[in-house]
Amino acid sequence: QACVVWVWVYVYLVYFFKVMYLIYLLWVTIVLNNDLGTMSMFLNTLTPKFYVALTGTSSLISGLILIFEWWYFRKYGTSFIEQVSVSHLRPLLGGVDNNSSNNSNSSNGDSDSNRQSVSECKVWRNPLNLFRGAEYNRYTWVTGREPLTYYDMNLSAQDHQTFFTCDSDHLRPADAIMQKAWRERNPQARISAAHEALEINEIRSRVEVPLIASSTIWEIKLLPKCATAYILLAEEEATTIAEAEKLFKQALKAGDGCYRRSQQLQHHGSQYEAQHRRDTNVLVYIKRRLAMCARRLGRTREAVKMMRDLMKEFPLLSMFNIHENLLEALLELQAYADVQAVLAKYDDISLPKSATICYTAALLKARAVSDKFSPEAASRRGLSTAEMNAVEAIHRAVEFNPHVPKYLLEMKSLILPPEHILKRGDSEAIAYAFFHLAHWKRVEGALNLLHCTWEGTFRMIPYPLEKGHLFYPYPICTETADRELLPSFHEVSVYPKKELPFFILFTAGLCSFTAMLALLTHQFPELMGVFAKAMIDIFCSAEFRDWNCESIFMRVEDDLEMPPAPQSQHFQK
Repeated sequence: QACVVWVWVYVYLVYFFKVMYLIYLLWVTIVLNNDLGTMSMFLNTLTPKFYVALTGTSSLISGLILIFEWWYFRKYGTSFIEQVSVSHLRPLLGGVDNNSSNNSNSSNGDSDSNRQSVSECKVWRNPLNLFRGAEYNRYTWVTGREPLTYYDMNLSAQDHQTFFTCDSDHLRPADAIMQKAWRERNPQARISAAHEALEINEIRSRVEVPLIASSTIWEIKLLPKCATAYILLAEEEATTIAEAEKLFKQALKAGDGCYRRSQQLQHHGSQYEAQHRRDTNVLVYIKRRLAMCARRLGRTREAVKMMRDLMKEFPLLSMFNIHENLLEALLELQAYADVQAVLAKYDDISLPKSATICYTAALLKARAVSDKFSPEAASRRGLSTAEMNAVEAIHRAVEFNPHVPKYLLEMKSLILPPEHILKRGDSEAIAYAFFHLAHWKRVEGALNLLHCTWEGTFRMIPYPLEKGHLFYPYPICTETADRELLPSFHEVSVYPKKELPFFILFTAGLCSFTAMLALLTHQFPELMGVFAKAMIDIFCSAEFRDWNCESIFMRVEDDLEMPPAPQSQHFQK
């Protein structure tokens, strides 16, 4: 990108200086030298081929600039010329940054909005993320495309280091190996490190205390299995969900033992407390992924039971968003009363919202009226109370994330969801629609009601989004974050739609105008030649008239020896 930017900067500068040099030569020839006869003679000798070449070259150059500007705008969301003008030319011209001109009071007043913007653009772990080995890698083997970006995988590596490591890992050789494995970028190196950590645990160690006093019989004890090594192998090495489930069950056996031991020692110091926190995260992660394996393999009721038990056992660990997994499984069972009970607990004003919560609430209200809903009948008799509630729920969901309806209505193609999502962004819309599209299709008339009412949301939201209707104003940073999270072959959904920059419209008009002139000159060379000469004669005669009047007035002043600024208005005339 940097190379392309600098190349086009030099092309623009060369083109600009050439045009300015030609204008300067024309100005010197016409105005300073007053050589209109020579200029007119030179222009009269030009053939129509010259005008065809001139207009054709101008059209070609402006067309190339237009194509590059359009590509740059589609890829980076801004105009190249505007970006270069702001970043390079503005400092040279003495431009002042707006932020530096603000006083301390305004900066303090904007601090709350800045903090709100940062919180709105926070990247979250996708609660319904797929398995790398069994799902993401299989997609890569079939299509040859990488569904995950480097930025997304780097965030996952940071999550693993946060959840699965602690300061006391160096005391256990297997955990020390896994601490390095989570930082490794190469997948094969991570898998090899996990196998090495498991092999270490197969070595038996003697305890220094004999079983019976004054006896030579020693206790032989196996070191505890490394649960995080099984997690890594289940996530990245297993090629099927069944293999991943088998490895997760082995991880559960090892993780449960570590959790029980650390639970007894957690109050003995900060080191034991950190270790217990790590073992808790490992155990919750394993149980949640086992429930997701059961859901993938069709054992949905078993998955629901596992999720409910997990939420009861660890009610404070809301960072994993297990309730979203539970909502999806309950919708698969068509247990809408249980779904409503879960929504009543988590769809609260004090809790953070998500597309799953908002659109599931809209689906339940739409389910009550969608089978009998008709746009023509509603326009004649008006909306009933239940229909109004359903429409308001859809408007609320669309305001929270306006990207979801296009995926639910199959107006935009779906891709595999990323491992991290941005709330209210395109990544969250993909993650929701990937799993919930089947639930909307199962409810008769729900997609029809969504199709008829979702665009009405935008008439209720103030433009240009300086404030929201039911939620905070839509953040402006979602496009940049989504471009980092989603693969390059996916066309990122942008809201609100950006207007075309001025320079794209300008170059488009310039290219069209010069192309039209080239075509007319090629088809009607004599007529266009006469027209060009007439325009040049008009321009030259106007310049000569202005210059000649000024010179004559100066000669009259010299001959009459009159003052430069006479006071009499009649004498001035």
